[in-house]
Amino acid sequence: MAIHKSLFASLLICLLFQISHGATKERLFSDLEKGALEVTAKPSRESVLDAGIDKLSITWKLSSTATKEAEFTTIKVKLCYAPVSQVDRPWRKTENELFKDKSCPHKIITRAYDKSPQSFEYTLERDIPTGTYFVRAYAVDAKDHEVAFGQSTDEAKSTNLFSVQAISGRHKSLDIASVCFSVFSVLALLVFFVNEKRKAKIEQSK
Repeated sequence: MAIHKSLFASLLICLLFQISHGATKERLFSDLEKGALEVTAKPSRESVLDAGIDKLSITWKLSSTATKEAEFTTIKVKLCYAPVSQVDRPWRKTENELFKDKSCPHKIITRAYDKSPQSFEYTLERDIPTGTYFVRAYAVDAKDHEVAFGQSTDEAKSTNLFSVQAISGRHKSLDIASVCFSVFSVLALLVFFVNEKRKAKIEQSK
């Protein structure tokens, strides 16, 4: 009897866990309140941005059309891939089920919700891949569930985009060192030949 009770309790716990986990998985992006936050992302320069160097000036504030503000406790700001940088890249795929979505993997900042306009200056992380991006801010409730969002681009994700160039495998200091070493090697070789030629002349004069 005790064994049966233990098995029943274990099955009940597993069932409750699956139900809870399933409820979290079923949260859909299409269910979030769209445009509840007004978001802007201004790059530090107009040309392609360099990862690890350039910055974004990001602002967000409550939209006048927002209806779920009472549920907001936290704002999560993320860097998201534009459609052009998702082509043939399933690891960046947009999914309606939030737990599956891979379009916004880069966290920028998490901040407690404040009704007043907020801003943050973000230096692009060194590991940001080459691509075209926009910024999205999620409003999260007390259960850590996304309830609304806003983004720096339009619904089609085709405007106000910016491009980032990833850090290459080489660093400028290594290139400089390589050039200096090459110059030193050439000079050393010239000195060697001059010395050898002088020694040969001395030997001949003897």
